[in-house]
Amino acid sequence: MKGSFVLSIDQGTSSTKSLIFDENGRAVARGNEPLQTLYLDGGYVEQNPFGIYENVLASVKKCLTDFQNKGGDVRDIRSCGISNQRETFVIWDETGEPLNNAVVWQCKRSTAVCEKLKERGLENQIKQKTGLLIDPYFSGTKVIWLYQNVEEVKDAISNGKAFFGTIDTWLLYKLTNGKSYLTDHTNASRTLFFNLKTLSWDQELIEQLGLSGLKLPAIQASSSDFGETDFNGLLADNVHVMSMIGDSHAAAFGEGCFAPGIAKATMGTGSSILMNIGNEPRQSQQGMVTTIGWSTENHVEYALEGVIVTCGGTIEWLKNSLGIFQDSKETEQMARSVKDNAGVYLVPAFSGLGAPHWDMNRKASITGLTFDCNKNHIVRAALESIPYQIKDVINAMQSDTGILLEELKIDGGLTSNQFVVQFLADLLGKPVVTMGLPEVSALGAAYLSGLKSGVYRDLAYLKELDNQRKFTRPAGDTAYVRKGYAGWQEVVKA
Repeated sequence: MKGSFVLSIDQGTSSTKSLIFDENGRAVARGNEPLQTLYLDGGYVEQNPFGIYENVLASVKKCLTDFQNKGGDVRDIRSCGISNQRETFVIWDETGEPLNNAVVWQCKRSTAVCEKLKERGLENQIKQKTGLLIDPYFSGTKVIWLYQNVEEVKDAISNGKAFFGTIDTWLLYKLTNGKSYLTDHTNASRTLFFNLKTLSWDQELIEQLGLSGLKLPAIQASSSDFGETDFNGLLADNVHVMSMIGDSHAAAFGEGCFAPGIAKATMGTGSSILMNIGNEPRQSQQGMVTTIGWSTENHVEYALEGVIVTCGGTIEWLKNSLGIFQDSKETEQMARSVKDNAGVYLVPAFSGLGAPHWDMNRKASITGLTFDCNKNHIVRAALESIPYQIKDVINAMQSDTGILLEELKIDGGLTSNQFVVQFLADLLGKPVVTMGLPEVSALGAAYLSGLKSGVYRDLAYLKELDNQRKFTRPAGDTAYVRKGYAGWQEVVKA
């Protein structure tokens, strides 16, 4: 196995995946290590900071072993990239000792903090500066909670000795033995501390949040030199970390969302939809957040993001709670067995409706059932609810920006369901593109790292590497889809 290679680490909520990519963007080695998450009373969700670091080392070790077993020489690894679970963060002291467990993005402990910030009238200012909503999802409100409730954290922040970092920063700090204290634009843009226009920490806002003593990492482009590491002795020589980027952003880059109008949708339990909106931030009036899409040292791309609360989770509910089928693979044929939706709709508001509706008090419902209906109609309605929700978000993004969708890249488990993929293409009236690789976040981090280290020449070269992608285009008469969507909009508004 000859040539130049990039090591890419995708540190996720449930595991760390490490992959090595060759000059053609092909994954040639892999290592996966499960990660424990602590789900505690009160909606608290935490992880052990040292456990995350050790998890990464274990994953990298497996990947390097796989690479060597296949004839690879680790000296041919030119650089490393890191993608990470975005809003999860650690606070540590001057000695590198965490002052609390890592607080995971899923954690809801700061709900009351959010309400108080809204009562203070900070909502519009925060949105204008950061592009974000006041929500427990983002790191900042949970830092405030720690300051108010954990004495060690309060003392350290008050004395200017508390170091904040999202997981990319924490890993880099550990991997470089404290030499590098850095983050990238994408991760910074998920904290509530970052100004989208100045591309820097907003000190005025940080003071208003009561956190002026908090130390924050320097911010660099997603594709830049963050320092070097030997992964605690796993490599004989140091390799440079040439990219850091949040996982959803990395997936968008790996899928080729390089230009305005190209979007990606991850169809997992829920769904995150990111659409490239170009080199200027734009505010959403319909419940989207504005964020950094990706950046190089001489270029920054912005994106709108919409979050769908329940996507594949609906299918799991039909299987596990109602027992309508035993394997989700059966749903494609079940949906195709009925001619059309027959006016049956499933609104999957099991935990409320996300973007662009943001009706978190809404309950799930099934409407339009008659004696002529059977379980296949319910399955079809459940599958159709996924493209319908994505269409809602895309419509809102187009309305907010005036930028029309060119094509949609999709990833996640539901991409294997051809009924959903074709229905989505017909509904959007645009090509839907599926990747031949499941680990698209790792691919995006590898691409950005390889651009900096010279393994990949430029964006034009990366576009040439799209040979594993499958295009699904709108097929034939799509009037039935438009009629179905009109009915969906009526049901959602009801």
